[in-house]
Amino acid sequence: MNSWFKNYKGIILLITGIIIGSIAGAVLGDKVEVIKPIGDIFLNLLFTAVVPLVFFAIASAIAGLDGSQKLGRLLGITSLVFVGTVLVAAIVTIIAIRIFPIHQHLVASPITEAITKKPLGDQLTSLFTTGEFYQLLSRKSMLAMIIFAVITGFAILNAGENGKPFAAFIHSGNEVFKNIFVLIMKMGPVGLGAYFAYQVGVFGPQLFGGYARSMAVYYSVGAFYYLVMFSLYAFIAGGIGAFKRYWRNNIIPSATAVGTCSSIATIPANMDAAKKMGISDAIANITIPLGGTLHKEGSSISSIVKMAVVFALFGKSFDNPQTVILALGMTVLVSLVEGGIPNGGYIGELLFISAYGFPPEALPPAIIIGTLVDPMATLLNATGDTVAGMLVARFAEGKNWAMPPNPLKGEQ
Repeated sequence: MNSWFKNYKGIILLITGIIIGSIAGAVLGDKVEVIKPIGDIFLNLLFTAVVPLVFFAIASAIAGLDGSQKLGRLLGITSLVFVGTVLVAAIVTIIAIRIFPIHQHLVASPITEAITKKPLGDQLTSLFTTGEFYQLLSRKSMLAMIIFAVITGFAILNAGENGKPFAAFIHSGNEVFKNIFVLIMKMGPVGLGAYFAYQVGVFGPQLFGGYARSMAVYYSVGAFYYLVMFSLYAFIAGGIGAFKRYWRNNIIPSATAVGTCSSIATIPANMDAAKKMGISDAIANITIPLGGTLHKEGSSISSIVKMAVVFALFGKSFDNPQTVILALGMTVLVSLVEGGIPNGGYIGELLFISAYGFPPEALPPAIIIGTLVDPMATLLNATGDTVAGMLVARFAEGKNWAMPPNPLKGEQ
């Protein structure tokens, strides 16, 4: 019994904190705003640690490659898995909307946040690069930082013997920041409990307002995708053993994702979970950080629901082939360009509104829906990265990719 509690102590404490926080939020309502700073402190610590953690993880993974490992093939398989699962999520949502149509009469709310339109070239430049080195340290520049980490890893390889001291520093940094995450997560029960209390107390009532039907569709599809499709992906990756291992180690990443509403903040938990699931470091250190920025099945589902609501709002059909094909293409773009930060950016909404020629009044409903579905969207965005890593491992390393079960922990 003591051994069992020791293995699951972190999970038990985390869930206990979340349950207590949720009850406090439901009972006290907006009075729980007073404890929001506790959740903010925890979230800020995660954000502070995640940028160097991702940098060291990617650079270390590439610097540690030898001649037998094909990075190009690995990245190719990763890209196919990311795009494929995003499209599956979109198609599942389109089918659900055909079965349960969204007929809403929504009132467009005034835009409360300024949106600056930039030329496409400027948007791409700011997406992939920064003007100063220090800007790479911001979580808002995650994709640019990931690209720089990849370049650094290759530079270490090209430096040969002269690069070995720097490679040792990179590998050491990777281990240090893994342990920094372990220390930060010790305050997870309190931090996530406070965040859940705030979300339930302040935002909970909005879920039952005029957007109830679209919310019901989104959360139903999201729950189906989370439980059924992720289970299917894990089974495809490694059979019943991989299925069990995925769900056994997916609790902490799930709680972190819902509590922080940030794919990027969940990267450290995903990295730890991927190791326990049996995914090799060479794959996990590349697919998990990339997935945090580029792989968003929750955003894919959200994108389709937003489009369906806006089409219903303006009395247009959302079921002709041309519209659906364009929607799938826009969904892939949204998954690639949306940031992994809480309620981040309106790029996705602007993309599909511009593509379909809707007026600016279509933007506020899409923004409202995006905000209300953020917890479930982040849950799918973040926890989909580990099961995607399993699929990448399956196709890159063969069906026997997973580490053998640990009989001391009772794994099957």
